[in-house]
Amino acid sequence: MRRLFWVGVGVAVTVVVVRKGRQWAAEYLPAGTTEVADGAFRLGRAWNTARSEFHAGIAERSAQLMHDLVGDVDVDDVRAHRDEHLDDLRSRFRPREPRTATVPADWAGPTEDPDDDGDAAFF
Repeated sequence: MRRLFWVGVGVAVTVVVVRKGRQWAAEYLPAGTTEVADGAFRLGRAWNTARSEFHAGIAERSAQLMHDLVGDVDVDDVRAHRDEHLDDLRSRFRPREPRTATVPADWAGPTEDPDDDGDAAFF
């Protein structure tokens, strides 16, 4: 009950301060200043609304893409069992032993042209 009383007091004080502040601003500030301040306040509020809508759209699209990518799979469960899955893949797809290159005995090197019959002259 005591908290509710202080919440009420806080609301009442806020209302009084806002009303007196507007009266004070109307008396002492030049004409048009309050309209400019209200316009800036509305612009800030519109910016915050647009930003929150943008973030909500990003979150919705991200969820849609994640669902399209993995379906109805529990991503946290997949992440928890990631190491087991990788070990299973590594055991299935072991790297092959490297092959040794066999070079023909009559091959002279990388500068030899096997199609050269000897009658072409290069300058």
